[in-house]
Amino acid sequence: MKKLIFMIIIVSIFFVVPNAMAYKEGDLELTLGGNGSSDEQFNGTVFNIEAGLGYFMSKNFETIWRQGISYADAPGSNNWNGSTRFSLDYHFDLSRLYPYLGANIGYLYGDTVEEQFIAGPEGGIKYFVNTKTFITCGVEYQFFFKNKDEADENYNDGRFVYILGIGFKF
Repeated sequence: MKKLIFMIIIVSIFFVVPNAMAYKEGDLELTLGGNGSSDEQFNGTVFNIEAGLGYFMSKNFETIWRQGISYADAPGSNNWNGSTRFSLDYHFDLSRLYPYLGANIGYLYGDTVEEQFIAGPEGGIKYFVNTKTFITCGVEYQFFFKNKDEADENYNDGRFVYILGIGFKF
Protein backbone atom coordinates (compact mmCIF):
# COMPACT_ATOMS: atom_id res chain seq x y z
CA MET A 1 0.00 0.00 0.00
CA LYS A 2 2.86 2.40 0.78
CA LYS A 3 4.31 1.82 -2.69
CA LEU A 4 0.96 2.65 -4.30
CA ILE A 5 0.63 5.88 -2.30
CA PHE A 6 4.22 6.82 -3.19
CA MET A 7 3.56 6.19 -6.91
CA ILE A 8 0.37 8.28 -6.81
CA ILE A 9 2.30 11.17 -5.22
CA ILE A 10 5.06 10.97 -7.83
CA VAL A 11 2.58 10.83 -10.73
CA SER A 12 0.66 13.76 -9.23
CA ILE A 13 3.78 15.89 -8.85
CA PHE A 14 5.00 15.37 -12.40
CA PHE A 15 1.88 14.79 -14.48
CA VAL A 16 -1.42 15.60 -12.77
CA VAL A 17 -0.67 18.81 -10.81
CA PRO A 18 -2.25 21.77 -12.64
CA ASN A 19 0.49 23.55 -14.49
CA ALA A 20 0.79 26.86 -12.68
CA MET A 21 4.35 27.04 -14.03
CA ALA A 22 3.21 27.36 -17.65
CA TYR A 23 4.72 30.25 -19.57
CA LYS A 24 2.59 32.73 -21.47
CA GLU A 25 3.34 35.52 -23.90
CA GLY A 26 5.01 38.45 -22.16
CA ASP A 27 6.55 36.46 -19.28
CA LEU A 28 10.08 37.39 -18.25
CA GLU A 29 12.70 35.26 -16.55
CA LEU A 30 16.06 35.89 -14.90
CA THR A 31 18.70 33.15 -14.67
CA LEU A 32 21.86 33.25 -12.55
CA GLY A 33 24.81 30.90 -12.22
CA GLY A 34 28.45 30.94 -11.26
CA ASN A 35 31.48 29.19 -9.87
CA GLY A 36 34.93 29.96 -8.55
CA SER A 37 38.07 28.57 -6.97
CA SER A 38 41.16 29.65 -5.03
CA ASP A 39 44.18 27.88 -3.64
CA GLU A 40 44.67 27.47 0.12
CA GLN A 41 46.16 31.00 0.45
CA PHE A 42 43.51 32.59 -1.76
CA ASN A 43 46.01 33.17 -4.55
CA GLY A 44 45.19 32.11 -8.08
CA THR A 45 41.51 32.99 -7.67
CA VAL A 46 39.23 32.32 -10.62
CA PHE A 47 35.50 32.98 -10.85
CA ASN A 48 32.81 32.86 -13.51
CA ILE A 49 29.33 34.33 -13.43
CA GLU A 50 26.52 34.00 -15.93
CA ALA A 51 23.24 35.92 -16.07
CA GLY A 52 20.39 35.78 -18.54
CA LEU A 53 17.24 37.78 -19.13
CA GLY A 54 14.55 36.11 -21.19
CA TYR A 55 11.30 37.28 -22.76
CA PHE A 56 8.57 34.88 -23.93
CA MET A 57 7.25 35.90 -27.34
CA SER A 58 4.67 33.10 -27.01
CA LYS A 59 4.11 30.25 -24.55
CA ASN A 60 6.91 28.24 -26.20
CA PHE A 61 9.35 30.71 -27.84
CA GLU A 62 11.78 32.71 -25.70
CA THR A 63 14.42 35.27 -26.68
CA ILE A 64 17.30 35.55 -24.22
CA TRP A 65 20.18 37.94 -23.60
CA ARG A 66 23.04 36.20 -21.75
CA GLN A 67 26.13 37.76 -20.25
CA GLY A 68 29.08 35.73 -18.99
CA ILE A 69 32.14 37.11 -17.20
CA SER A 70 35.23 35.30 -15.98
CA TYR A 71 38.06 36.71 -13.90
CA ALA A 72 41.44 35.19 -13.05
CA ASP A 73 43.72 36.66 -10.38
CA ALA A 74 46.93 34.76 -11.05
CA PRO A 75 50.26 35.74 -9.46
CA GLY A 76 51.65 38.55 -11.59
CA SER A 77 48.53 39.17 -13.68
CA ASN A 78 44.80 39.76 -13.53
CA ASN A 79 42.71 38.81 -16.54
CA TRP A 80 39.06 38.96 -17.42
CA ASN A 81 37.04 37.61 -20.33
CA GLY A 82 33.41 38.00 -21.30
CA SER A 83 30.81 36.85 -23.73
CA THR A 84 27.51 38.43 -24.72
CA ARG A 85 25.01 36.18 -26.49
CA PHE A 86 21.48 36.33 -27.83
CA SER A 87 19.43 33.15 -28.05
CA LEU A 88 16.12 31.90 -29.37
CA ASP A 89 14.78 28.80 -27.61
CA TYR A 90 11.71 26.60 -28.04
CA HIS A 91 10.31 25.19 -24.76
CA PHE A 92 8.40 21.92 -24.37
CA ASP A 93 5.78 22.11 -21.59
CA LEU A 94 5.96 18.92 -19.49
CA SER A 95 4.38 20.28 -16.27
CA ARG A 96 7.29 21.02 -13.90
CA LEU A 97 9.87 20.09 -16.54
CA TYR A 98 10.65 22.43 -19.42
CA PRO A 99 13.19 20.99 -21.87
CA TYR A 100 14.31 23.50 -24.49
CA LEU A 101 16.22 23.59 -27.77
CA GLY A 102 17.54 26.62 -29.57
CA ALA A 103 20.42 28.55 -31.06
CA ASN A 104 22.60 31.45 -29.98
CA ILE A 105 24.93 34.03 -31.49
CA GLY A 106 27.19 36.52 -29.76
CA TYR A 107 30.66 37.90 -29.21
CA LEU A 108 33.65 36.71 -27.15
CA TYR A 109 36.11 39.28 -25.79
CA GLY A 110 38.70 39.86 -23.07
CA ASP A 111 42.34 39.64 -22.07
CA THR A 112 43.11 35.99 -22.82
CA VAL A 113 40.88 35.22 -25.80
CA GLU A 114 40.86 36.22 -29.44
CA GLU A 115 37.95 38.61 -29.86
CA GLN A 116 35.49 37.10 -32.31
CA PHE A 117 31.91 36.05 -32.91
CA ILE A 118 30.46 32.85 -31.43
CA ALA A 119 27.36 30.91 -32.43
CA GLY A 120 25.82 27.49 -32.17
CA PRO A 121 22.98 25.26 -30.99
CA GLU A 122 21.92 24.87 -27.36
CA GLY A 123 19.63 22.76 -25.25
CA GLY A 124 18.75 22.09 -21.67
CA ILE A 125 16.04 21.63 -19.11
CA LYS A 126 14.34 23.70 -16.43
CA TYR A 127 12.77 22.11 -13.36
CA PHE A 128 10.30 24.25 -11.43
CA VAL A 129 10.55 23.89 -7.65
CA ASN A 130 7.56 26.22 -7.25
CA THR A 131 5.50 28.44 -9.55
CA LYS A 132 8.20 31.13 -9.88
CA THR A 133 11.57 29.44 -9.20
CA PHE A 134 13.41 26.80 -11.21
CA ILE A 135 16.72 25.00 -11.45
CA THR A 136 18.23 25.05 -14.93
CA CYS A 137 21.00 23.12 -16.62
CA GLY A 138 22.02 23.33 -20.23
CA VAL A 139 24.76 23.03 -22.76
CA GLU A 140 25.79 25.30 -25.63
CA TYR A 141 28.04 24.35 -28.50
CA GLN A 142 29.96 27.44 -29.59
CA PHE A 143 32.07 27.81 -32.71
CA PHE A 144 34.19 30.88 -33.39
CA PHE A 145 34.42 33.12 -36.45
CA LYS A 146 35.36 36.61 -37.57
CA ASN A 147 33.44 36.54 -40.86
CA LYS A 148 30.93 34.39 -42.78
CA ASP A 149 33.61 32.28 -44.49
CA GLU A 150 35.21 31.34 -41.17
CA ALA A 151 31.81 30.31 -39.75
CA ASP A 152 31.51 27.48 -42.28
CA GLU A 153 35.13 26.40 -41.81
CA ASN A 154 35.19 26.52 -37.99
CA TYR A 155 31.92 24.77 -37.12
CA ASN A 156 33.68 21.52 -36.18
CA ASP A 157 36.33 23.30 -34.06
CA GLY A 158 34.13 24.69 -31.31
CA ARG A 159 33.71 24.20 -27.60
CA PHE A 160 30.99 23.14 -25.20
CA VAL A 161 29.78 25.54 -22.50
CA TYR A 162 27.82 24.08 -19.58
CA ILE A 163 25.33 26.07 -17.54
CA LEU A 164 23.90 25.21 -14.11
CA GLY A 165 21.94 27.81 -12.23
CA ILE A 166 18.74 29.09 -10.72
CA GLY A 167 15.99 30.99 -12.47
CA PHE A 168 13.05 33.18 -11.58
CA LYS A 169 9.89 33.70 -13.64
CA PHE A 170 8.09 37.04 -13.37
